[in-house]
Formats: sequence, structure tokens, C-alpha cells
Amino acid sequence: MDFSLTEEHKMIQQAARDFAQNELLPGVIERDEKQIFPAEQVKKMGELGFMGMMVDPKYGGSGLDTISYVLAMEEISKVDASASVVMSVNNSLVCWGLQTFGTEEQKQEWLPKLASGEIHGAFCLSEPEAGSDATSQKTTAIDMGDYYLVNGTKNWITNGNTASFYIVIAQTDVAKKSKGINALIMTKDMPGFLIGPKEQKMGIRGSDTHSLMFSDVKVPKSNRIGEDGFGFKFAMKTLAGGRIGIAAQALGIASGAYELALKYSKERKAFGTEICNHQAIAFKLADMAVSIEAARHLCMKAAWDKDSHYNYDVSGAMAKLYASQVAMDTAIEAVQIHGGNGYVKEYHVERMMRDAKITQIYEGTSEIQKIVISRAVLAE
Repeated sequence: MDFSLTEEHKMIQQAARDFAQNELLPGVIERDEKQIFPAEQVKKMGELGFMGMMVDPKYGGSGLDTISYVLAMEEISKVDASASVVMSVNNSLVCWGLQTFGTEEQKQEWLPKLASGEIHGAFCLSEPEAGSDATSQKTTAIDMGDYYLVNGTKNWITNGNTASFYIVIAQTDVAKKSKGINALIMTKDMPGFLIGPKEQKMGIRGSDTHSLMFSDVKVPKSNRIGEDGFGFKFAMKTLAGGRIGIAAQALGIASGAYELALKYSKERKAFGTEICNHQAIAFKLADMAVSIEAARHLCMKAAWDKDSHYNYDVSGAMAKLYASQVAMDTAIEAVQIHGGNGYVKEYHVERMMRDAKITQIYEGTSEIQKIVISRAVLAE
């Protein structure tokens, strides 16, 4: 058992930290307030290799392990969760799913562009009536011989308008239920592919979130990922890894809020001394530090399981469940430590509190993580 990072891991961590502080921090408040997508910053993330971290170098990726990805996600999420969710979706859901289950032709066509940041992707599973219950797909992909005819609506799609590559989960055979679902590659230039208005969100406001509508969209059979009926398994296997990314995002929000609170507590004075010298504040900082360290270990364990080719369904669920709760709790306490200043945008922690909430919802709510964990526990 070795808890130390390799020199390569430390270099990646530092590179992500430098990028976050130098490229993401300037303008982050304005992007949040005006809901500006960080297009320039996302492009730079691609140039630095952060958009295809686990993609094989033969497809233009960085060829790194999941631990490297978690380290980079944490550092970027400390500063801008709207940027890190773009990175998470592109790495965990789009690139990993395509590289693992796509055909060689699909990988050759799309992975180099996705990994380099030339384009980025979107993962389209959720629907108005199929959020946590992903088996209830109403989007249909009717088999028309050499193509599918796709109709339906997808909700809350990250990168909904800015993406160039979409993995869409759709029902081909209703009678087969989850075994009749397929995963299809779609592009927004396909006739009948419509993009709804941008969602007005509480947090991750710089993230580009839209509903998508499909009206008789013709999708070639060659765009299907995996065998006929593999779509639901594809979605679940991909989401299992995606949860590690969101756990790392939650960890980053928590550690970022903690670092700001710690710094502020050493500068702000009350009753004749820095507030960190008051036990009420010192104990808050102690609790935050312990929770964040525990969340970090869960994230690293899940990443290690994935890299070691062990089953990471449960460890990923545990990491996301706990880290998202820590993100929420830590951000709230960071606002409290800042007092009145914590309620003001320029101190950043109010944004982090708003951003933290989504980590308990997307890529499987906390309740869904408990279902995954409890089933595993009861099966022992």
C-alpha cells in the first residue's frame, strides 16, 4: 500500500493547478454571473492534454491513468466547476465510452478531435421522464434498415449547444426494455436535430446546458456504438467511470472552498485576534480538513480500482456519494467562516456553494448511489 504520488502525478497536478490559477481564475466571477461558456479556456485545456487524458496516444490522447485525471479534475474544480464539468464529460463519458466500445473507424474519426480539444462532446441520457430511471427511455431509434430514425427529447445536456459530437441513448425495441436500447453517435448538423434554449441554473452557470429535440433524424447504422441492444449497458458502464470524475469535481470544490476559508480565517480579525484563533472557527477548519482528506482517499481508491481493472461500480458510487456531501457541507461552512463577505460574489465561496449542489444530482443522484452501494452490501 503506497499513498505517495509519482513524479509524473505531481507534474500533472502542478500543471493543472497553474492552469486553473492563471487561466481560469481571471474572469470566473463574470462568466458565472453572465453565464458565459469558457470556450477559450476549454480550448486551452485541450492543448494541454486535459480533454483526452485517458485516451490512447495513438488517437491523440495523453495516455494517462485515472489517478492523473482525478488530480487534474480536483485542481481545475477548485477554481471553476463550469470548466471542469466540460472536461469531465469529455473524458469520462465521451472519450472513454468511445475508446472502450466504439469501432476502429469511429475511434479514428472522432477521438483525435475530441482528445485535442478541437471539438468536445456531449452525453445524452436524461429525459423529461427518464432521469434517475434511465430505463424509461422515450427517445426512439426505429430501425429502418441501414439507418435509425430518431425522435424524442433529451434534458439537462451538458455542452448541449457547444458540442460537435453527441452520444445519444435511445430505445429501438420497447418490448425488450433495457435490452432494446442503443447508443448512437449524432451531430447537430443532422436534419431534425434541434437545440432548445439554454437552461437558467443555480450553479455551474458557465456550463452550456440545453434540452435537445430530435424530429425524424436519420442516423446511419455505422454510428451505433456496440451491438444492437447494448446501449443501456454502455450507459451504465460509462456512468460508473463518470462518477469518479464528478467525485473529483466535488472534491475540488470542497478543497477550493476550504483553502479560501483557511486563508480568510488567518487574515480576518475579530475580538482582537485572527478568527482562526477562535475555537469555533478552528474546529470548523479541522472538520473540513478531515472530511476532505477522507473524500480524497475514496476518490483515489475508485481511480486505483479502475486503473487496476477491478470492479469500480461501488467504489465510484461511494466516492461520489461522500465527496458530493463534503462539497456541499464544506462550501456552506466556508461561507459561514467568511461571514457577511461569504455572501458576496467577489469572495468566490458563494459561487462554490451554488456549484456544489449539482454534484449530488448529476451522473446519478445521491439516492441512486445509495441504491448501488446497498445492493452490493446486501449481496455480500
